[in-house]
Amino acid sequence: MDDLTERGLQVFSDLMGPEAAEQMRAAMNDTGIGADVARLATDFAFGSVWSRDGLERKQRSLVVIGVLIAQRQYQELKNHIRIGLTNGLTVREIEEAIIQTIPYLGFPAVASAIGPVMEVLRERGLDTGTATAEERGLM
Repeated sequence: MDDLTERGLQVFSDLMGPEAAEQMRAAMNDTGIGADVARLATDFAFGSVWSRDGLERKQRSLVVIGVLIAQRQYQELKNHIRIGLTNGLTVREIEEAIIQTIPYLGFPAVASAIGPVMEVLRERGLDTGTATAEERGLM
């Protein structure tokens, strides 16, 4: 593997853990359609973009969280909430990032993001006792 791929796998390991990086390595070596996607993600997203200077990883996480809420990509949002926590984001910082998106995205997009965020916080033992709109019967 070339240097870009190795750098991408190292960043991916830092963000998601060594087991996830090994799964990514295996996906790149697969023969199916997903192999090229895995290589592009590793080389471009992690090897080129996440490894750049100029922003700390914590700041990059905030940007990605906002973008994923805007795109309503809630499965990937869960991954990046995990990554944000790994990068040192606090629950309060995540909450403020979510609130910051309301004027630009609207309440429906943000309300729909709360469930996936709470799922990750609960999984990490960071539940603040907050019920989601779905749990309250509001959605």
